[in-house]
Amino acid sequence: MKNSKEDLLHEKIAQKDAKIAVLGLGFVGLPLTLRFAEVGYPVLGLDVDRDKVEGVKRGISHVQGVTIKACYAHPVQASTDFSLLREADAAIICVPTPLSKTRDPDLSLVLEAAQTVGQHLHPGQLVVLESTTYPGTTREVLLPVLEATELKVGQDFFLAYSPERIDPGNKSFGLLNTPKVVAGITPGCWRLVHSL
Repeated sequence: MKNSKEDLLHEKIAQKDAKIAVLGLGFVGLPLTLRFAEVGYPVLGLDVDRDKVEGVKRGISHVQGVTIKACYAHPVQASTDFSLLREADAAIICVPTPLSKTRDPDLSLVLEAAQTVGQHLHPGQLVVLESTTYPGTTREVLLPVLEATELKVGQDFFLAYSPERIDPGNKSFGLLNTPKVVAGITPGCWRLVHSL
């Protein structure tokens, strides 16, 4: 038997009523934010960089090759107010994971984003990690932070991974024609991220 929270969110995604929040308006998050707006989802781009947010609000892209159009199905919204996550049906984490001196991804921003999402996590919400990182990060880093809220994955909220597939500057392959890989902590989590 399916989870009623899962059914409700699946229906909202199918009807394009799901409110999407993208954390990080860089070369991964900004195109993703714009694509959700283009296909009809209400979407909010969140970033700590006030200049990026103000630029997006004015329709000015800071990402080379990415244009913000005035004719999206929903206006593109941007903010530095992460408390708006409590209104989101899905939160997609697209923060940088720069390499350390030992060539390992620095997960400090991913952990910070997970903690921020955890502060505003609510029943029925889907959280997706899209930042570039190694296998196991979703289960080993994000899941403990989110379950510390006493909400349970697969029952109360949904957690998934969809590694970013953007190759900046590649004119042949972009967001629309690069295959996406998605995975969920539970089958219900997978169904929702696949649907989205």
